[in-house]
Formats: sequence, C-alpha cells, structure tokens
Amino acid sequence: MKTTIFRIVLIILGLLALENAVFLFRVSNPTIGFALQLVLALFIVAYAVFFNRIHRNVHIGLWLCSLIPITFVLFLFTYGNISNATHEEDVVIVLGAGIMGENVTRPLAHRLNTAFELWQQNPDTYIIVTGGLGNRATITEAEAMARFLYRRGVPREKILLEELSTSTYENLTFAKEILNIHFPDGFSAVLVTNDFHIYRAVQTARAVGLDVTRKGAYTDWYTWPVNYLREMLAVVNMWVR
Repeated sequence: MKTTIFRIVLIILGLLALENAVFLFRVSNPTIGFALQLVLALFIVAYAVFFNRIHRNVHIGLWLCSLIPITFVLFLFTYGNISNATHEEDVVIVLGAGIMGENVTRPLAHRLNTAFELWQQNPDTYIIVTGGLGNRATITEAEAMARFLYRRGVPREKILLEELSTSTYENLTFAKEILNIHFPDGFSAVLVTNDFHIYRAVQTARAVGLDVTRKGAYTDWYTWPVNYLREMLAVVNMWVR
C-alpha cells in the first residue's frame, strides 16, 4: 500500500514538472534548463511506473546519487541569498536575463527591482544594465531594463547601457570596459542577478578582473527546477573550463 501511494506521488510530481516546463517555455526565453526538466520529469514518471521491477541496490544508488544535486542546489541557494553589499558602491551591475518584445521577463524584473532598492539606499550610485538583442526581443535587453528603471524613478543620467553582450561573460567584460571609461580613477561595484545565478556570476566577474560585492534577487519558486538544473550544468561547465 505504501509503495503504491509513493508511486502515485512520484507520477503526479513528474507530470507537474512536465506541465511546469511546458508552461515556462511558452512565457519565457528557452534555455537548456527546459530540456533538462523535461528529461527529469520523464525519468521520475518512468521510475514510478517500473518501481517494483528495479533492484533494491539500484534504488539505493539512485537515492544516494540524488544527494549530489540536492547539496549543489542548497549551496547555490545559500550563496545567492547571502549579500555582502555595502550600499556604498559606485555602481550597480545588473546582468541581463532576456526580454519578450520590449518587456522584461519576471526574472529580469526581480533583478531590476533589487537594483532599484540599492539605488534608493544610495542615490549617488550609478546602475549599468547589460544585454544585447535576444531572439524574442525587438529592442536590446539593456534598453528595456533602462526603461523599466526610468519608469520606477531612476534618472536617465544615472543609468549606463551595455548593449552588445549575449552571455554572462560578455555582460561583465563589456560592462567593465564602459565602467573603466566612466570611472577613470577606479570604482566599487555590487553585482545583481537572481540568487541561483549569483555564484557563477561572481566567479565570472573575478575572471574578467572585476572585484564585486553581491546582492541576489528573488527567484519565483515555480521556476526553481528549470533555473537550478540549468545553473548546475553551467557551473560544472565553468569549473571544467
């Protein structure tokens, strides 16, 4: 009886994960995270269906292996939600996250709201928004981000735009070039991105020669599977390289 209930729960979880991935694909920019979630959802359903045919040692091995991604996610979540921003930085660097047409997506809106809060606490700071033209966009990410911040009350002269990048590495590399010109005597910066992305973003910033503090932005709970699956793969790829 307990096994039957457990299998039913797994099937429901797998189907919910499948539906969630399809829904997010329709309302946000596609990433490899969607494919990973689809594979995981199908695996969970298949595992539940064939549960009674799987050897006990295989069950144990699968559950032990699951501890690795669980630990990984906990690390990324914890690191991303511990801020060391001083609120005295010269500039806030906001990484792009894709737009739809001319509108920022929810993950990007969370990043921009966090940047706005930092600016409110230190109105002398500048905000540099980063991101080029995406595949579902009609303007650059940076321009859409600048418009969002302007509507919230940030003066245009306090917003710097980096509009050529297509990746986190390029976001930070090109932003650094702009900031070196704008602050010839040096500058301090706080990096803003969604909490799941903070660890890799900080490591990338250091790789391009940027010494930054960090402030993680909120991530909607229903996007956790897609985002954390993708981020784990991206971090492993970063470590390998």
